[in-house]
Amino acid sequence: MNEFFDDLETRPAEQREGELMARLPGLLAHAMQAPGWAERLAGVDPRAVSSRKALAALPVLRKSELKDLQEKRPPFGGLTTAAPGELGALYMSPGPIFDPEGRGDDPWRTVRALYAAGIRPGHVIQNCFGYHLTPGAWMVHHAARRLGCAVIPAGIGQTEQQIEVIRTLKPDAYVGTPSFLRIIVEKARETGADISNLRRALVAAEALPQSLRDWLRAAGIETVLQWYGTADLGMVAYESAAMEGMILDEDLILEIVRPGTGEPVTDGDVGEVVVTSFSKAYPMIRFGTGDLSAVLAGSSPCGRTNVRIRGWLGRADQTTKVRGMFVQPGQVAEIVRRFPQLGRARLVVSGEMANDQMVLRVEAAKPEEGLAERVVAAIRDVTKLRGEVELVAPRSLPNDGKVIEDARTYQ
Repeated sequence: MNEFFDDLETRPAEQREGELMARLPGLLAHAMQAPGWAERLAGVDPRAVSSRKALAALPVLRKSELKDLQEKRPPFGGLTTAAPGELGALYMSPGPIFDPEGRGDDPWRTVRALYAAGIRPGHVIQNCFGYHLTPGAWMVHHAARRLGCAVIPAGIGQTEQQIEVIRTLKPDAYVGTPSFLRIIVEKARETGADISNLRRALVAAEALPQSLRDWLRAAGIETVLQWYGTADLGMVAYESAAMEGMILDEDLILEIVRPGTGEPVTDGDVGEVVVTSFSKAYPMIRFGTGDLSAVLAGSSPCGRTNVRIRGWLGRADQTTKVRGMFVQPGQVAEIVRRFPQLGRARLVVSGEMANDQMVLRVEAAKPEEGLAERVVAAIRDVTKLRGEVELVAPRSLPNDGKVIEDARTYQ
């Protein structure tokens, strides 16, 4: 049986990039039929956006903006190209943020994650994501049906019933959170229930530490892989059997940008995950997820050639209150932007309660005389707060995407 879902997964990287860039003008023209996108992209000629450089000049739409946009222009902020009644389903995520689902066999594009986990036509899947109001379970449900699998809509909780379903219906795979799978396995051991038929798991929505992956394998779950997605984009990336990073879906354009800005970072550097999606009903152009990750060099040993990311590495929104005023990653970026000779920067806030101290640690290869003093003045100008500067060697700051570090103690 084919190791890959389709030939798109093994395209030469140059071919994939060329085809995605060729689709960009059409995506923008389609998205701008929606009033929200027409307003955000006013003055943009879609025909001129056919490269990564042109794409990077467009504004980032951050997830944190969606709630306000939806309140001003309900229900979806004017970002859908279909009326509510023309969509497949309507969901509500915490916030609340309302999420539209397009029509089609696999509107969230999750099928590649299932296939990479060894799930095949004719398999039975126990779906333990929540089915109520949020789209998580449906992302897998639709993909499984497209693949030709039967789905047990098990949902969350009721561990004893879950085990009885596994014993009786003998699903081939579990999908859900890794922590709930552990609860099921532990309860089965406690009660002596035989769930040995369950040998595959595809997990998401939580971190999967290696220790838990090893524990589940030792318990008889031979394949434990994860995928990453959001309610706004659907699936973004997934693991394969190689387990070396997460592979980007074929219908997306990925950028990793410096937190608080729209500026792409160098491959390998940690930054915010920004995604452009070719969804017909809910197109997204430079959607900032608020999640941190980094691009891995090269292709996966499994043979899939798309871009890989390191997985979820934390949150990009590091806004911090200092002496009663908010300091944002974008302000740090603005300070650095004023000095071309500077590299990466990290604003460290330390001290005890009511005694905040602010130091900007910034990389500089050959700092000229007076540079630190000029940066101190820029800190005051941009943040309206006093701060000190520490110039450090290039590539000496941690590559973790952190722009503001809150190191204060509150004892």
